[in-house]
Amino acid sequence: MLRVGLTGGLGSGKSTVARMLRDLGAEVIESDELGRALMEPGQQAFQEIVRVFGKEVLLPDGRLNRARLAEMAFKGGRVKELNAIIHPAVIEAQRRWMEEVFARDPAAVAVVVSALIFEVERDARESGEANAVFMELRKRIDRVVLVVASDDTKIARYVGRTTPNGTNRDAAEADARSRLAHQIPDSEKALRADYLLENTGDIEALRAQVRELWPRLKQESNLNLNQRSLK
Repeated sequence: MLRVGLTGGLGSGKSTVARMLRDLGAEVIESDELGRALMEPGQQAFQEIVRVFGKEVLLPDGRLNRARLAEMAFKGGRVKELNAIIHPAVIEAQRRWMEEVFARDPAAVAVVVSALIFEVERDARESGEANAVFMELRKRIDRVVLVVASDDTKIARYVGRTTPNGTNRDAAEADARSRLAHQIPDSEKALRADYLLENTGDIEALRAQVRELWPRLKQESNLNLNQRSLK
C-alpha cells in the first residue's frame, strides 16, 4: 500500500493530475469534496462554523453562504479560524477512507488531493498547536507529489474557472491573489516534496509525466506491502 498526498497551489492542476492517476488505477479522494460535504447542515463542522462566524454566513434556506464565508476568511483575516474547524474533520475522514481502501486492496495506491498539506503543518507549528491531528498529518502520508505552475498561470486558470462568462474578472483575480498569499510558495514546497510535476498548460506533456510517475508509485506500494508481510 502507498499513501500519496497530491498537492499544489490554487490553479496548479491538481484535479487534472488526479483524474489521470485515477484512470491509471489509483484510488483518489478530493479534500475539497470532503470539506464541502462536512460543511453541510447537520454536520458538526457546519455547527461550529455558524457558532464562530455567526449567522450572517447562512443563506435564507439555512445552508452556508460560501461566498460570504470565504470573504470573511480570506479578506477578513480569519482563514486560520476556518481551517481550525475544517481541517481536523477532513483529516479524520481521509484516514477512514484510506483504511477502507487498503482493506479492499492492500496493494492500492491511495491518493489524497489537498492544496494545504504543508500549510496545515505550518499553521499548527506557528500557533503552537499541540493537536496531533495537525502536527502528524505529514506522517500519515508516504509520498508527496507536488504540481507546480507559475503564479500568473494559476491566477489565469482560477479566473477562467470561476468567471466563465467573463464578468467580475477583477474581483476573481483579487480573490486568487489573496488565496495564494496564504499558501506556501512552490519553491519552498518543492524542497519537501518527493515528486514534482510541472504543469505549463501542455496537457500531453503533463500526461507523460504522470505516466512516468505511476509505475514508481505502484512499485513503492508493492515494496511497502512486502515489507509489511515480512513483519
